[in-house]
Amino acid sequence: MDIFDAKTRSAIMRAIRSRDTQPELRVRRAAHALGLRFRLQRKDLPGSPDLVFPGRRLALFVHGCFWHGHDCGRRKRRPATNAAYWRAKIAGNRRRDRRALKALRTMGWRTLVVWECATRKPELLRPHLKRICRLPVTRPLRRRPRRSGPLCRTRALI
Repeated sequence: MDIFDAKTRSAIMRAIRSRDTQPELRVRRAAHALGLRFRLQRKDLPGSPDLVFPGRRLALFVHGCFWHGHDCGRRKRRPATNAAYWRAKIAGNRRRDRRALKALRTMGWRTLVVWECATRKPELLRPHLKRICRLPVTRPLRRRPRRSGPLCRTRALI
């Protein structure tokens, strides 16, 4: 039995976001701290990956354990009310995820799924991101020389 009435539950469910979630923000912070630059929510790629590293051809998804059916110890609870609906909903999400990952791989992209439970300890997340993105541990930051003015790409007229 639900502790909220239908109207309140509907408002709560409507407030759940699909982007800029706490797990996604944790992954973004960790990637940025490593010096990685990325694009967000690329709509032109299958599944609209949460983080895209175009130069590395890596698409990264941050999945919530409940919504995508992860079998971690934290999220084993399933809703008791309307259980058939939730089983079908989560199974549909998992099918959609598999299709998106397969489509990206056939397009030549590497894919990575980071689960919500793995984002709880950023000190463990950073080495994993570093390894996946194939960064050496002591990678120096490459800085482009700062250019300014209208003649930065052309010869100066003297």
